[in-house]
Amino acid sequence: MPKAATLSIAWLGLIVFLLALPHGLSFSQQEILVFLTINVLLVASYRLMTLTGEWSLGHVVIMGVGAYASALYAKQLGVFVPVSMLLGAVTAALIALALSYPLFRMKGFYFLIGSFAAGEIIRLLWKRFRDPFGGPKGIKKINPMPDFDIGFYSFDFFEPVSYYYFALVVVGGSLWILWRIERSPVGLTFHAVHWQDKLAQSAGVNVRAYRTLAFVIASGFAGLAGALLAHYIGTINPNSFDVELMVFVLTWAIVGGTATFYGPILGCVVLSILNEVVLRELGFEQMRPLIYGLILICSVLFLPKGLESVVQNYLRRRNGKAMAEKGSAA
Repeated sequence: MPKAATLSIAWLGLIVFLLALPHGLSFSQQEILVFLTINVLLVASYRLMTLTGEWSLGHVVIMGVGAYASALYAKQLGVFVPVSMLLGAVTAALIALALSYPLFRMKGFYFLIGSFAAGEIIRLLWKRFRDPFGGPKGIKKINPMPDFDIGFYSFDFFEPVSYYYFALVVVGGSLWILWRIERSPVGLTFHAVHWQDKLAQSAGVNVRAYRTLAFVIASGFAGLAGALLAHYIGTINPNSFDVELMVFVLTWAIVGGTATFYGPILGCVVLSILNEVVLRELGFEQMRPLIYGLILICSVLFLPKGLESVVQNYLRRRNGKAMAEKGSAA
């Protein structure tokens, strides 16, 4: 079978699986599926920023910027919720652009610490000002997605299945955009900035501008993930976007691997299933930080290239076997 046909069948099978998936789950598992879908966008957007070689500890706070902004646009200004989500993403990107000036005067470890400090300043502002951010209690009764009917299906967004389908479309479209960006000349320049920044600069590449661009684009999609979260759960507060969640995002990315587009997504899915199916069922959910830490250490020691390397090795062996069979048949 031609490779193009095989890929088409695989994509069709994946789409059918994702559409049918929530109908085989309980209500609580359907809600977890919604959060997992949103987290996939969060970790995929984070990887885009890491393409330039910079790792941030403020990405989850930028997600919160999108959540707060979208909630305020919808609740205070009466903006239609889908539009407020887009405006929340744009607001997150603009805040990232403002932060990029001081942050990208630093590199490596100093950028990591600077991004953490910037994120904590934003969270403290949310806690300090009750108007409009609601202070420590945050914002409640956030406008939900308005229900609508497309004839053969009625979307009730208080139901997790309907919101899952909506999030699946948004996240799927966002992942396609992120993938196209990575494969574009801009994305190739991101890689060059990461691996050979001095050489790229000598060739006329504005290294700081490209790092800023990756930071802003990644922040915009993180803000969109935050907006999706806010309008689903209906309430947000500064603790919803603390450093603990940021550690989980880092763990998803490192355990999954960042050499491929699907690596962090694979890490997010596998560890989320581990947490929700294994740890919660066994009553070990409170030990999640400890267990995640052990998984991270074991991954660095025994699987330094992440879970993506397991997939790559499998595909390499399968292709080698197929070529050997073709050669023996000839």
